[in-house]
Amino acid sequence: MIAHLKGHLFRKSTESLIIDAGGIGYEVIVPLSTFYALPEEEEGVSLYIYTHVREDALLLFGFNTKLEKNLFSMLIAVSGIGPKLAVNILSGIGPEELLEAMARGDALRLQSIPGVGKKTAERIVLELKDRALKSLGDKEMSPVPVTDERDRALKEDALSALTNLGYQGKAAKRALENAYRSGEAMTLEALIKKALKALA
Repeated sequence: MIAHLKGHLFRKSTESLIIDAGGIGYEVIVPLSTFYALPEEEEGVSLYIYTHVREDALLLFGFNTKLEKNLFSMLIAVSGIGPKLAVNILSGIGPEELLEAMARGDALRLQSIPGVGKKTAERIVLELKDRALKSLGDKEMSPVPVTDERDRALKEDALSALTNLGYQGKAAKRALENAYRSGEAMTLEALIKKALKALA
């Protein structure tokens, strides 16, 4: 199992690169987050490696930081996410932002990544939120940017939760509007709690 590669960058492209280590050229697939941090060809390079073994191939995935490799490992543990999609996700969002989005349960942000649909985004949040929160530790998360699409989706999810709890549609809607009037960035759980207080 190859876990780390150090050598000279023989060739690079956005799809993959070749690292010459001891006269052997290793082809390594990297996300864009790693690609943009690479040195020029023929210069020294050092990458964390994930070795993916399948019946017809042995593939190497390279990462500039330990965080990127950890996120990749977390993503491929999610049902329906293979290495190709995991690399695509890391190419579409910065590692710190991805970790925060998972920790916040921000499925909408994940959905905005090319190739990630609603169901996949929801699975990532469901299966990785706790692990992401643990990885963040005491680090303070940046606020969720407020957008019209996010507002609408958040209110719809909160309204669905309140009606499932037995509250009338009109009363639940009014409570949600009052709870959200401040315009502050908030999670689904926080919005529901605020609305429930108003309904009590």
